Amino acid sequence: MPQPILYAAITNHGFGHATRTAATIAAIQKLCPDVLIVVATTAPRWLLECYITQDFIHRPIGLDIGVVQQDSLTMDKPATLEKLRQIRAKANRTIAGEVNFIRLNRVGLVLADIPPITSAIAKAAGVPCWMMSNFGWDFIYRAWGGEFEAEADWIAEQFSHCDRLFRLPFHEPMSAFPQITDVGLTGGSPRFSLEELRQKFNLTAPKERTVMLTFGGLGIDRVPYENLTRFPDWQFISLDRNAPNLPNLLAISDRRFRPVDLMPFCHYVVSKPGYSTFSEACRLDLPVISVTREDFAESPVLLNGLQDHAYHKILEPAEFFSGNWDFLSQPLNPPRTDRKLPKDGNEAIAQAVVDYLMSQ
Repeated sequence: MPQPILYAAITNHGFGHATRTAATIAAIQKLCPDVLIVVATTAPRWLLECYITQDFIHRPIGLDIGVVQQDSLTMDKPATLEKLRQIRAKANRTIAGEVNFIRLNRVGLVLADIPPITSAIAKAAGVPCWMMSNFGWDFIYRAWGGEFEAEADWIAEQFSHCDRLFRLPFHEPMSAFPQITDVGLTGGSPRFSLEELRQKFNLTAPKERTVMLTFGGLGIDRVPYENLTRFPDWQFISLDRNAPNLPNLLAISDRRFRPVDLMPFCHYVVSKPGYSTFSEACRLDLPVISVTREDFAESPVLLNGLQDHAYHKILEPAEFFSGNWDFLSQPLNPPRTDRKLPKDGNEAIAQAVVDYLMSQ
């Protein structure tokens, strides 16, 4: 039997798509170490290696753009529209190049999160295209209206040729996809013992006064870290490489450590809306305090799901950026439902991928 080969394409947007797909790839390799993985993305290799511990091929190609952003909250719509048009203009050339790569390397399956063009690549190469996500880019762009409508229509057409969608929790309807399989939460799991981390970082504060601050791979330019001085007996943890030197702030710059590795120490996470952060926190039953994100259609969907399934608090931007952070000492809101989200998304997708590849 020839070696099974998976081509995993990840959207060129932030770090969240890369980390959740990488966590699924790790689950695939755990189930079947013989599967050769090609990861097609411009996400940095060091980030992928935080989740994928076995060998893989990194093909650094950008198959879509997502949204051009200054930081995790500030979007550049004109630049995004221009990049989208560039991608469409060179789509045939991109498809031809990736089809040649897939055929040459005898790829058996494409798994995408969630570049629209991958459905056309897979179809032309004669292999199935499966996708995984909680939203499609047509959903984001259509909400902006105007010239983005045509881009949304084109993307929805690409999605309509996807053979199977693994729809993650905190999702929009994703009605452009003809075949949908709902799965559980995805993401990484802590990989260091509490004692290892306690000793390495001298973490001595009680859990009820320990808080994770995490705002995605792009971060936020104007986090009001000065508010931390109002809580001198609290411990704050951040992986922001530009965080200030404060006595009660542990700023971790070592890329071996991910937010999820430190989450077990924390009473809750303070974040912006992001699937991967919400999902990893919920997998650990960790409450989330989130600032809202304006004019991004995924944000209210994520916040609505968070309120349904987790202890939470939702902050308006003024409370976070201009307030005194009294929210830290206020009670959290309980989940609005008692329905528990399954936590086996990585494994469910991985099993389906391995079953398919091994049947060929």
